[in-house]
Parts: sequence; structure tokens; C-alpha cells
Amino acid sequence: MKVKIINKSNNPLPRYESAQAAGMDIRCNINEAITLQPLERRLIPTGLYIELPVGYEAQIRPRSGLALKRGLTVLNTPGTIDADYRGEIGVILINMSNEAQVIEPAERICQMVIAKHEQPQLIEVDVLGETERGAGGFGHSGVK
Repeated sequence: MKVKIINKSNNPLPRYESAQAAGMDIRCNINEAITLQPLERRLIPTGLYIELPVGYEAQIRPRSGLALKRGLTVLNTPGTIDADYRGEIGVILINMSNEAQVIEPAERICQMVIAKHEQPQLIEVDVLGETERGAGGFGHSGVK
């Protein structure tokens, strides 16, 4: 599959950092460092615009190292980029740590996964099929 991309940043194109990675790293497109205070969120520009094939979406996900080491994560995880969106990819970052966090120009701030999706036809019914689990959820199977 090929995906068209416009790069209006000074950063290299997104790329996979390992041979079998599912997500490619996305860099921020800022001219000077941004400081996020604890619990502060901000839309971070990337300078990237994509054209996805119909039936695909791009998911914007946190980078695990940023989340673990610095408490920085993507607020609306995963953020979805639809195939008909042509605007700039923006990333809503939030600082979940207790300390201010500085985002440097060209820093890798998230990852993007391209995924196939379906648009099912919903059929309204009065009863759903029975299963062993039924309506059990939210910890119904215990912790051990």
C-alpha cells in the first residue's frame, strides 16, 4: 500500500524505527521548545498531511518511552485520522507527570499506525444472542 504525504516541516518523513514495528514515529513541528505543566494539554503541530486509501485510518498513539519516563501521552488515544481528512496532523499531548515537561523541536512525540477498518451496517434488534459470558464485564472474571 502507498500513502501520499505532504511534509511542510523541516523533519524527515515518519519512519519505522525497527523492521517489524507497527507504528512509525512522528516528530513535532515547532521552532522553539514548549513546556507542558502538570495536567496541561496542548495541540502540537507536525507539519504532516496525508491521503489515506478508503477503508483505512491512521491511529495516533503514545510512545511508550515518553509515557513511562516523562508522563507524556496522547490525550485522545488513539486519535483517529480518517481517509477523507486532508488537514495537518495535530497531536493532543498531555503531561500526566507531577513536573513540567519540555518538548524540543523535532522531538518524536507519538507514533502512527495505519489500520484497515470496516463500516458495518447496523441492524436494530430487540434481543442479542446468548453467550456464556453474557453481560459480565468490568472485572467479572476476577484478578487471579
